[in-house]
Formats: sequence, C-alpha cells, structure tokens
Amino acid sequence: RATDDIMITSWNWLKEYVSLETPVDEVASRLTMSGLNLETIEPVAADFAIDLEVTSNRPDCLGHIGVAREAAVLFDQTVNTPNSQPSPAQTSKTRTDSVTSVTIEAPDLCPVYIARVIQGVKVAPSPAWMQERLRTIGIEPINNLVDITNYVLMECGQPLHAFDFDRLSGGKIIVRRARKGEKIHAIDHSEYELTESMCVIADAERPVAVAGVMGGAETEISDETTNVLIEVAQFAPGSIRSTARTIRTAEGAKRRIGLQSDSSYRFERGTDSQQLHWASDRCCQLILELAGGTLLAEPVVAGKIPEWTPEPVTLRVSRLAKLLGIEIPTDTIRTILTALGLTEVTSSQVSQGTTIETLQFLPPSWRRDLTREVDLIEEVARIHGYHHIPEDRPIPIVAGKRSPRERVTERLHHVMTAHGFHEALTFSFTPDDLIELFDPAPHIEAVAVAPAAGEYGSRLRKSLIPSLVAARRDNERKGNLDARLYEISRVFIAPNPDDPTTQPVQVGMVTGQSFAEVRGILDALLNAVGSTATVSVKPVELAAFVTGRGAEILLNGERWALFGELDREAPPLKRFKLRDPLTIAEIGLLPLVDVARLITTANAVNPHQSVTRELNFLLDDDVTWQQLEETIRNAAGSLLQQVQFVEQYRGKQIPQGKKSYFTSLLYQAPDRTLTGDEVEACQLAVLTACRQNLAAELRG
Repeated sequence: RATDDIMITSWNWLKEYVSLETPVDEVASRLTMSGLNLETIEPVAADFAIDLEVTSNRPDCLGHIGVAREAAVLFDQTVNTPNSQPSPAQTSKTRTDSVTSVTIEAPDLCPVYIARVIQGVKVAPSPAWMQERLRTIGIEPINNLVDITNYVLMECGQPLHAFDFDRLSGGKIIVRRARKGEKIHAIDHSEYELTESMCVIADAERPVAVAGVMGGAETEISDETTNVLIEVAQFAPGSIRSTARTIRTAEGAKRRIGLQSDSSYRFERGTDSQQLHWASDRCCQLILELAGGTLLAEPVVAGKIPEWTPEPVTLRVSRLAKLLGIEIPTDTIRTILTALGLTEVTSSQVSQGTTIETLQFLPPSWRRDLTREVDLIEEVARIHGYHHIPEDRPIPIVAGKRSPRERVTERLHHVMTAHGFHEALTFSFTPDDLIELFDPAPHIEAVAVAPAAGEYGSRLRKSLIPSLVAARRDNERKGNLDARLYEISRVFIAPNPDDPTTQPVQVGMVTGQSFAEVRGILDALLNAVGSTATVSVKPVELAAFVTGRGAEILLNGERWALFGELDREAPPLKRFKLRDPLTIAEIGLLPLVDVARLITTANAVNPHQSVTRELNFLLDDDVTWQQLEETIRNAAGSLLQQVQFVEQYRGKQIPQGKKSYFTSLLYQAPDRTLTGDEVEACQLAVLTACRQNLAAELRG
C-alpha cells in the first residue's frame, strides 16, 4: 500500500461513527472546505474510498474516528465511539505480569509501553466486513489477528503490533537502542542492518521489531500462533522518522531504502497518549470476539502516560471579528469549539473604555496544535464556513514599523552591495569535511540532527564560513573568479532554541580582498549604523589563518567580529585547491543592533584649523597597533581627534625582533586655533608615554 496516500477513508466505515444521510461527494466537499482536502473518491465494490490530504498539524485525522469528528461538527451530528471494553467472561484472573515483563532502557525514545497477553487464540481469516473495509482503504487482509491491529490503527490512528508470544525468548519485552552489528529479519523477508541510534523491541536474546516501523519475521503471527502479545506504545517522532528513512539492507552495497509504513507515518506526526489504553482495549476486544482466547488481567505498563494538562487558550470575540471581517455570535463560537472537543473554562467581559468579551478553552488531547488565540479563530472560521467572509470587504491597513534589527539588516545589505558583494544562501547542514575547514570554536561539538540530509551531512553549522568558502570554490571552477559572497543567517552552537545565544544570527563574508580591506569593510558597517561603541582589535591565532593575518574586533569589550586571511596550505583548505588568496570575516548581527544609533544627527563643522603631526616608532615585534593607539590617545588628551595607521615596516635598517609603525595624529580644539606650543606639549606627552609603556623609540 502506498504510504503517501495520507488518509484513505472508507465511506461505509465512516458512517459507523457518525450518521450521514448526505451524499458522499457533498460530505467530501464540506471536509475539503474545512481543511481536509479531497484528492479522489473511488468506488470500491459496495463502498467508496475517500482519499483525503491531511496537513501535518492534524495527526488526529489519520484515523476514521478523527475524520468522523470533523464530519459530525460540519453536519451537526454526534460521534458514536465504539465500546472498547473486552468481555469480562473472556478475561482471566491471572495477571499479565505473571507471564511477561516490559523493560524500557531508552525512555527518551519510548516513554511508555503497554503489553497485553491473550492465550488460546485461533488464527483464521477475518470476517468479510473487516476484509471489505481494509481492502477499500488499500490494505490487503492477512489473518484475523494482523487484520485487527491494522483495523484499530486505521480506526483511531494509534499503531499497534502483535507478537507470537511463544516465540519471544524469555517471554519478555525490552525496549532499547540497537547494538553495534545487530541485524533483523523483517516481516517483508529482508534482512536489515541496525545502528545504535535506532530503537528496537527485543526479547531476552535479539531484536524482534524495529520500533514503530516494522516487525520481525521470527515473532510474526502465523497459523500456528495460539498465544499473542499486543503492543501499544509511544515512540519519539524524530527517532521513528530517522529510522524509517535511513535503515539499510544487510546485503550488497548496503543501500538505503527506507521502511516507511502506515505506523511510522503516524508515529512521526505524534500520537495521542491519552488513547493508548483505549486502543489496547479495543484491539483485545476485537481479538476475543473474532479469534477467541482468554485475556490476562491488568496490562503491563512500562513508563508513565503523561497527564494531559493543557494551558487555557483565550479568545477575544472582537479579535475574531477583526481578523475574519465578519461578526459571529458568541453562542455560535461556543457551539463550534465545544463540538470540536474543547472545554470552556471561563468567559468574561472586561471594560477598558469599551467592553471586551473573552472566552477561555482547554483543547482536547488529540488537538495539540491549538495553543494560540489565532488557532481558535481558524477553527471557528473553517467550521462556520469561509464562504461567509465577504470578498469585497475593505481590508484595514496599518502602517508597519520596522524593528531595529530590520533597519540594521537593511543598512548592512547596502554596505555589502556597495563593496561588490553578492548575497548567498547556503544549507544549514554541514558535512564533516567543511566543518574542519574553518571551526572558530573547536572545543564545542557540532549539533547532530537525524536523519542526515544526504550529501549535506547530519550536523548543523557552527559558522557560515565553510559553506561560503565552498560556494566561492564552485564559482572559481565555473570561471566566475573573485566571487565576493556574504550571508546573513543563523548558526547553531547548542540544541536549545529557548536560549538565543545558542543560535545567534551571524553575517559571514568571503572575498579575495586583503586583510586591511576587510577591516575597512567592517569599519564601514559600524559607521553605517552610527555606532558609538568603543572599538578595539586583538590579534587571533587560528590554525586556519595565515600567521599574523587574523584578528577579532571587540565592541565595548565583547567580541563582535572574527576575520583573517585563510591559509591555503593548511590541510583542510589545501584540498579545496583555491586559486586566489581568501580573506573571511564573521560578525554577530545582534551585537551590531545593540550598538546601532539609527537616528542621524547633524554636527556643526569645526571652523578652527586642525594640525597634523606624524610619528614613526620603532617597537618590539610583539607590541600591537591596539596597544600603541591606546597609549597615544591616553597621553595626548582631548585635543587629539584622530590617530591613523599609515604603514608597518620590517626589513633593512630594522633590528631583528623589531618593527616600525608610522602614524598620523590630528589635533583640533573646538573653540580656538591651536598654538604650536600646545601641539608640541601633546606630542611630548605621547613620546614620553610610548617610551615608558612600550619601550618605543622615535625613528628619524
């Protein structure tokens, strides 16, 4: 059966839960208008197969009862949920835990597991009515036990599995991660490799099922089965999705084939924990009715079913009218939401100059997507009918206001474009070889995500630079030389979205320009946002940088930018065979927003003449420009307006272990023209401080 058929619904089966006298095409049309899009209606024998497209936020509609709830609300009917209680006459006094046990060793992958045991069953073909319903929705009947698990799955959306209890070694169930080298022979008669990230159902000796995906052939139901263990559980959606898409055959080239099934499809989207016992009871009831046997008392429950304690959602009636453009009576709103299974908690009228009527509701356990006011408004709109919303109603327009972050981002785009850069968009996943190319924080492990994104790997990027370097290399190979690229996007330091510092927005850039030119671009970014922050620069030695060509810029003492020239001979980068030198920079967007001054102010031009003096210092090689600049500014006083780096020199006439910094100093007073004596006094103070603090000598 094709698993991409989302939810095929049997018309006859649906009518068992809700009384529908309306023609099938009209019911399908109403379901479509309410959000369950109709794909096709196909006649099957004396039935109709209604193929509905179910959105990812509505896993409750991946069963006939869920679709029946929708139809019941649309046609003002009630849902007749079938009785699920097993027959007391067929229930033993012997407890289930006297013959089996369940141990969960991986609670993060399986929080709860329920096991029931039925003894003395008789395997036979299922009755004609069940076979007809299963065939209508594309499931081929096998035998009464397997058909019942499929029937309950398609009835309520909760996957189940039946094991031949006598084939379970030790009569026990262990839910654990697969062990290295383990394999399983599945019921599709293929052997699969298991990895340590996969959740399996095992007995005392070996895996007997891939959790939530497929059962094993060694414990499948056969004509000889007389005792059966029924599994109902919850599994972590991410684990099921990863396993279903990455499991490999154990033969040949070990190609990935995937094992997506009706069960895995539903586990991936999340099941309703509050119906686990109902599904277990319902399955046992049907087995006792159709296959006979005796049910052992008291199911074995490993783990704990979480209590359903949703937060109340508040709905303002006036807000509903504003969003939809129509008035809907409060009583109608109540009727729709309660019919959908919500429980009204409180209602109130708050007077704030005008009366604001509010309603509060608790969503049912099968509607975990209802968490916001707008969710309730959407529910009311789709059930009330979108056709009631007039097409010609004027839409109120409110002038939008851009946030500081949006304004800073816009200026950043302008600066980068003006310097000849093109914006790039790269993938958030990063292969291992790219992570090694440039890693600004090698002590932090990259966040791993399952399943892997094919050639892009399975780890989230810690930096934008590796992907941008790869993009520049691809441009070189296609003849587009000196591609200047930048990207504004999020990086991932830790898997904690509630802490914004673990997933900061960064700006990355790669260019063939020099180290000094990139520093100038970073200064241009600061100027563009009107930053008044104290800027300092410190050298940085990273393995990826050419020696002496790496630095970080600090704003008010906090790191803002890391930039430098990449060493093309470094092992990770050497295999890229880049044609030209490459300088990179990565800056934080939010620190730039914090120091931005986006309101432009005008300053009067100083009418008094400025005076420029030049100094050429001989310094030890380990003295940085930052140290020299700070010393000059502290010594010169308020008359010094600007210190400018002119050049650095090493070579002839410069002793070993020394270097020369040539600087230009600009002096100016706000209220007068400076005298020569004033300037010379400042110069003398600068020379004295540099000699004392930096052991500097003045070159002629």
